[in-house]
Amino acid sequence: MRYWVGNTDDAWFNYLASVAGIDEVNFWQPNKVRPVTLQPGAPWLFKLHVRKGGFVVGGASFAHYTTMTPRLAWDTFGLSNGASTYEDFVRLVSGYSTHPVDPLSTQIGASILVQPFFLPRDLWVSPPSDWASNLTRGKSYDTQAGEGRRLWEQVQINAAAARPANPLAISDVPRPAYGNPVLVAPRLGQGAFRIMVTDAYERRCVVTGERTLPVLEAAHIKPYSIVGTHEVSNGLLLRSDIHRLFDLGYMTVDPADLRVNVSRRIHEEFENGHDYYALQGRELRLPAASYPQPSRDMLNWHAQTVFRG
Repeated sequence: MRYWVGNTDDAWFNYLASVAGIDEVNFWQPNKVRPVTLQPGAPWLFKLHVRKGGFVVGGASFAHYTTMTPRLAWDTFGLSNGASTYEDFVRLVSGYSTHPVDPLSTQIGASILVQPFFLPRDLWVSPPSDWASNLTRGKSYDTQAGEGRRLWEQVQINAAAARPANPLAISDVPRPAYGNPVLVAPRLGQGAFRIMVTDAYERRCVVTGERTLPVLEAAHIKPYSIVGTHEVSNGLLLRSDIHRLFDLGYMTVDPADLRVNVSRRIHEEFENGHDYYALQGRELRLPAASYPQPSRDMLNWHAQTVFRG
């Protein structure tokens, strides 16, 4: 299996390692970059810069690559960007960027990683022996060949030693194992869900077609509190007012034909709703081909359980 070893800012790593309960991280770059070619769920290891010793200090599972503004990154991932405040995050991005940074318009690269782990200092792994000092971004390795195998096996051993009761999240094995890991679908956090639903629907509201990103929200069809996982197939990208109406049952989507139904209760209760009734029968925008379609089972649950008729 191919995996990625990425050059990692030590301040980013040190901050995240100090925060309890981090279940996802934004491994950002200050500019748009070519995406790392990895399958979802593939390992991604954190390696400090050569000037900081070059040690491999932790890792995560790859979920998704996208671009976003610093403002959206902070609103979505907060502390998981590797900074304690929005102002500190913008300063970090600006410090690495060769151009002035506008938090509301500058696009930064964002590799979304889930289930991160951070090794304690005494279990850091020595740098790959074939790492060139002029590598600025990272390098791909194979878990079954050469230095890639040596590194992968040592990371598993050290991660198990650090958390013997909690096996390495990026490998679907109950103990350290050598060779090829089992690739499992990454368990998405709230931020990864939001960004992946946003990209799945090409940053447009599935009902209105609205493209003003600050007012678009990733809605769960069936609440996370019931389902227990974040799945793109259980998400719709909705304008904020549509999202609110959907959650309260004033609007739903017919699972048979994927058309919008607007409740008569809007008029009965508020003596208004002309703009919303204009959406009655509108066909739902479908996600891009590489993403799953909205779950008919989840839509049926919403139509039968939440919709106010």
